[in-house]
Amino acid sequence: MTAGTAPPIALTMGEPAGIGGEITLKAWRNRQSDTHPFFAIDDPARLSALARQLDLSVPVVEIAAPEDAATAFDASLPVLPCRLAAEVAAGEPDAANVPRVIAAIDQAVALTSSGRAAAVVTNPIHKATMYAGGFAHPGHTEYLGALAGGAPPQMMLAVPGLRVVPVTVHLALAKVAETLTSEMIVEAGRVTAAAMERDFGIDAPRLAVAALNPHAGEAGALGNEEAAIILPAIETLRGDGIEVNGPAPADTLFHPRAREAYDAALCMYHDQALIPLKTIDFDHGVNITLGLPFVRTSPDHGTALAIAGRGEANPASLIAAIAMAGDMAARRRAHDGS
Repeated sequence: MTAGTAPPIALTMGEPAGIGGEITLKAWRNRQSDTHPFFAIDDPARLSALARQLDLSVPVVEIAAPEDAATAFDASLPVLPCRLAAEVAAGEPDAANVPRVIAAIDQAVALTSSGRAAAVVTNPIHKATMYAGGFAHPGHTEYLGALAGGAPPQMMLAVPGLRVVPVTVHLALAKVAETLTSEMIVEAGRVTAAAMERDFGIDAPRLAVAALNPHAGEAGALGNEEAAIILPAIETLRGDGIEVNGPAPADTLFHPRAREAYDAALCMYHDQALIPLKTIDFDHGVNITLGLPFVRTSPDHGTALAIAGRGEANPASLIAAIAMAGDMAARRRAHDGS
């Protein structure tokens, strides 16, 4: 199924006071002939006003259903209405709008789960404001897992040439060693390998596993987590028939020649994964949630409240997230025979 005949992608509003609206407008303005059609779930009046304020030549059209997006997309940005409760001031989040931010996510998931949208792409949310508005989940990833019926979601970050999966994510570094378990690594490896086949078209995925300690523990002199936790997980994954190598010292895992030997790297903590990825390509990183019954991607950055409303936001990461979502959805349909 080609991008022209596949359902459109559902793009959520994210935090209205952040840069999500701006990069949505710019993503449509910078569309190419092969861009997968998408529609925003947002407040049409807000986006139209923002386009005028930023002098962006982006006509906004309100649609009644996702099916209207394909015909509208060439000439205008299609928007499925999700009207805000409070007026938006750039850089100043208002908890009164949190229920509508959540509603946009809910609607995107429902439409994608029913086949009326190809994938979910989420603009960034502002967590402190979400919590103040009654949001009870740590973030997008956990909430999407709950919407999927408790599916164990796994975060992947990707740029051309590198995919990384942090086994522990938003956790203080001092707590990583005491939290990390073989079971966590095995779960991350299984979910990643399955996604490599289903969503990335890699029939025999190769996984690399980073060590936790310098020099992979130096035979226990610098730590025993490699022997006690990581190696048993690797053996379990190999027993599943997955090609896995490691644990490899993280300082030798991400140079160009090393990256040629694997399709995704399992990293033990947040910065171990994100520092190499953002060093390689800061502007085009994509956040992907693996292990869900629908495709979800997001730009790999936050709400950028400090520059909201100034016209300075770079849409490259959102553009990459939309493109990756379209590609993943097409591969998943082909894999599943639908």
